[in-house]
Amino acid sequence: MNELNNLKDIVHNNKVLKDMITTNLEILEILELEPDVKVQNDLEKDLQVINQKISELELYTLLNSPYDKLNCILELHAGAGGTEACDWTNMLYRMYIRYLERHHYKYQIISYLDYEEAGIKSVSLRVEGNNAYGYLKCEKGVHRLVRLSPFDANNKRHTSFASVDVIPEFEEVDDVVIDEKDLKIDVYRSSGAGGQHVNTTDSAVRITHLPTKIVVSCQNQRSQIQNREEALKMLKSKLKLIEIEKRNQEINDVKGENLNIEFGSQIRSYVMHPYSMVKDHRTNFETSNVSKVLDGEIDEFILEYLKMNVKNKK
Repeated sequence: MNELNNLKDIVHNNKVLKDMITTNLEILEILELEPDVKVQNDLEKDLQVINQKISELELYTLLNSPYDKLNCILELHAGAGGTEACDWTNMLYRMYIRYLERHHYKYQIISYLDYEEAGIKSVSLRVEGNNAYGYLKCEKGVHRLVRLSPFDANNKRHTSFASVDVIPEFEEVDDVVIDEKDLKIDVYRSSGAGGQHVNTTDSAVRITHLPTKIVVSCQNQRSQIQNREEALKMLKSKLKLIEIEKRNQEINDVKGENLNIEFGSQIRSYVMHPYSMVKDHRTNFETSNVSKVLDGEIDEFILEYLKMNVKNKK
């Protein structure tokens, strides 16, 4: 039913776009015979809307992976650097929340670990909506920030790093078998924005898969048992994704290179001093409007990355 509704939305949106273009072409013909400033201004506004809708349609056509339509888990982790890195992770968290809200995605905090001074050490979100994984997979990697530090009394320039991971939420993960001996399970008291029982019980669960060193955690459920089940599901989704790509001999596209969260490993740089620029190092797409990007307007970066992927596959 979800897939049917999504297809109906696509057909509806295309029909609306076609009708808008046809109507505006007719108005344009009339304007050539009878100029009208007010009508011309309205036409220019409609043109902006049409261009936006065409860009959205173009973006959608680039999502051709069988897993693009799935919901996903979005994870952010601070790199080395204490307060600076954790504050940068918090800025990225805000950026993605703005992006999700702008595109009407539903999201839920699964785990949240704040830093004692400021910012976030790590946070995991479940994102629900059409093509959530398809769009957000473009953000996977290390993000680098250069700015004058608000935490430095000498107002010196600092460089901070944070990593972003995106995992599709598979509907079926029962086929993934995990040996209990391969798991290290820790329970702890939740912190930060987690749920009703935050800071009241040791219900949060962290699971480490020893063979792969993958770590997952969950704190948003009411009980330790529920959190354990959620964390296991996340772990199975990660392991399933890796196994699928191994079979397709594309493991690097999913797991990526084992890069440290440091210099030379970033996929995108956000420079706020000595100049303003956000640049994606994979596509070379850049913009000078850093504040706009940090306010969640990352669609152009996603579009350029998807275009590059399609071109590389050809």
